[in-house]
Amino acid sequence: MKKFGLGALAVFVVLLGILFIRMSLFSSKQVKVDPAPEIRIDAKKAVQNFSRAIQFKTISHQDHAKVDKNEFLAMHQFLKEAFPRVHETLKKETVSDLTLFYTWKGSDDSLKPALLMGHLDVVPVEPGTEANWTQPPFSGKIADGFIWGRGTLDIKSGVMGVLEAVEYLLAKGFKPRRTVYLAFSHDEEIGGKNGNGKIAEMLAARGTKLEFVLDEGGFITDGIISGIKNKAALVGVAEKGYLTLELTVTAEGGHSSMPPRETAVGILCSGIAKIEQNQFPFEIKAPAKWMFDTLGPEMPFGNKIALANLWLLEGLVKSQLTKSLSMAAMLHTTIAPTMLQGSIKENVLASKAVGIVNFRLAPGDTCDSVTEHVKKSINDSRVQIKPLQADNPSQISDRSSLGYKNIEKTIRQVFPDTYVAPYLVMGATDSRHYANVTDSIFRFSPSINKPEDIARLHGTNERMSTANYEQLIKFYIQLIQNADAK
Repeated sequence: MKKFGLGALAVFVVLLGILFIRMSLFSSKQVKVDPAPEIRIDAKKAVQNFSRAIQFKTISHQDHAKVDKNEFLAMHQFLKEAFPRVHETLKKETVSDLTLFYTWKGSDDSLKPALLMGHLDVVPVEPGTEANWTQPPFSGKIADGFIWGRGTLDIKSGVMGVLEAVEYLLAKGFKPRRTVYLAFSHDEEIGGKNGNGKIAEMLAARGTKLEFVLDEGGFITDGIISGIKNKAALVGVAEKGYLTLELTVTAEGGHSSMPPRETAVGILCSGIAKIEQNQFPFEIKAPAKWMFDTLGPEMPFGNKIALANLWLLEGLVKSQLTKSLSMAAMLHTTIAPTMLQGSIKENVLASKAVGIVNFRLAPGDTCDSVTEHVKKSINDSRVQIKPLQADNPSQISDRSSLGYKNIEKTIRQVFPDTYVAPYLVMGATDSRHYANVTDSIFRFSPSINKPEDIARLHGTNERMSTANYEQLIKFYIQLIQNADAK
């Protein structure tokens, strides 16, 4: 017994030693960079331009008849007036009437072009919530150190910031070696098929291959990631897939006073319950694992030793991560029943019951595999399953590529106290349309968000600080210059 105890102690000491050795090797992965040269912009003028851009009600709708094209065209005219050098120097093409595509020709044709994205369209303001806004949602009001309004975060800031950067560089006489494309779509909020989708088709037809694409998706977190004291810039190297399934059950209708043993609504709800009970497994794999590998060395002792030793402690780490809804969503394909439809009256049995379930697919799952998972979970032929929208997860872009390294370097130069890490984007962007012309698609906007700011995206009181907007412009100025590297 004594020998057994000594043996167990020896194993424990060895195991403890391995844990600490691995933690000691779990060193910082933050790149060291020289500070960016001082960039002086006319911040007051830039903020005024941004304010004006917010005032255009460029709202996209699934029903194209509801789109006010005049608002988009008025914004086009404003951009022409606000950025004269851009419109004198760059080639402008209009795609699908409302999307803008600019070419800034580089001097070295051997370098593949870079493409910077944004979108002109915004989501509507939820009816009845207008009075809850501190400033009117399309006022572009500058107050309390912020620019207020729909599109400040998502993402007229990107459109205006890029154009301010190009206008600034043109005024300084900068001429890029690498061709730079600017793509500002009118329909990102409804999928981007006729905006960036058409541009991607156009580039493919021209035989163009891109060095990298930069779109929205990730951002700079401030106090959002547990264990990280500094800000953290999350650069999306992939985005989850999107699948919506319609579940339909038909049955005999009639009066609710004489119901059958099973009703259409009951069968449907049982099927949805089975889907929710059969969740997809949580897995720490790329690109989420890359994020933890990158941020882990910057965390306190307990977090650091656990993330350095996932080979042993993965179960414990997952149990902690999944307590957070955002972290849990990063580790698996999510299931969200969102809509139900039954009969037209409370005392009438539904002859048809319909449910809508939305899935956000983690890399490794596909629309087909998730649909099969749903069929097996329900295991009831009375529930008919029909996909309404299906997009597989994006490819995972290489974090060692030139594009990622340029973005990473630029963030560290403009936001020197900010960590940078790869990230899996939970939502969908229209950058996925460019998968046929590049394998380097990244999703990041240099907007700084605290926990309370997350609800502002597509919500009430969307805003961006004037200080952050100035940094955002400087980021794009520095990025365009860094992109000239081979």
